[in-house]
Amino acid sequence: MEPIKITIFQAYLFWENVEKNLKNLALRLSGLREKTDLILLPEMFNTGFTTNVEKCAETMNGQTMHWMYEHAKAYDCVVAGSLIIVEDGKYYNRFVWMSPDGTCTHYDKRHLFAMAGEDKIFTAGNSRVIFDLKGWKVCPLTCYDLRFPVWSRNLGEAYDLLVYTASWPDKRSAHWRALIPARAIENQAFVIGVNRVGYDGNETYFSGGSMCISPLGDVVYYKPEDEDLYTFTLNPDDLTDAREKYPFLNDADHFSF
Repeated sequence: MEPIKITIFQAYLFWENVEKNLKNLALRLSGLREKTDLILLPEMFNTGFTTNVEKCAETMNGQTMHWMYEHAKAYDCVVAGSLIIVEDGKYYNRFVWMSPDGTCTHYDKRHLFAMAGEDKIFTAGNSRVIFDLKGWKVCPLTCYDLRFPVWSRNLGEAYDLLVYTASWPDKRSAHWRALIPARAIENQAFVIGVNRVGYDGNETYFSGGSMCISPLGDVVYYKPEDEDLYTFTLNPDDLTDAREKYPFLNDADHFSF
């Protein structure tokens, strides 16, 4: 494992407006002044969180996928975030991990948010995925998945970094601030949550609060309220030291998914 640089983009999103979102994201990314290994974007970063699949769904060869590839190539890093994908007549809230060489892998959101009717329209994923980044094992999950600790469980050090891409509203921000540190401590991994800011088309307010928490529960990064593009470094020695000093995972219960 090597140290990795991660850029969180806590973005303001324009409601169901792909063109405007991609243009704004590109403009802000053009201000990136240091090399990074991974750019993380919020849930449904090209539309804002919506169930309007007729208007907002794209294919795996669509405009947003091409945008992700162009920017991964331009910045020579992985670009990742979720968007609505239609495939074989089904809709997915799909986290895409786009590499600079144009190859991509994905994770489909497992826990669909019934309070917003997401479960009535989207198809749930049925498996976790682990990506590799400079020797780090990275597990991507999406928003509502944060509430389900068994699905997030780090079985046998399956991952080193747990990432949540989200559209988490301000009215439940206390839950967000509590659960991300809990996931980091209980799973002895770095945990990142990247959220959006601003109002959506339903006048729901999103206050950001994107953060990175260490395996010991220390705050590496935290940003409420404002749009923010921020890069920080994660050191594998900090992960190793935490696990060796407190080998709690050795005593963990074992679940099957």
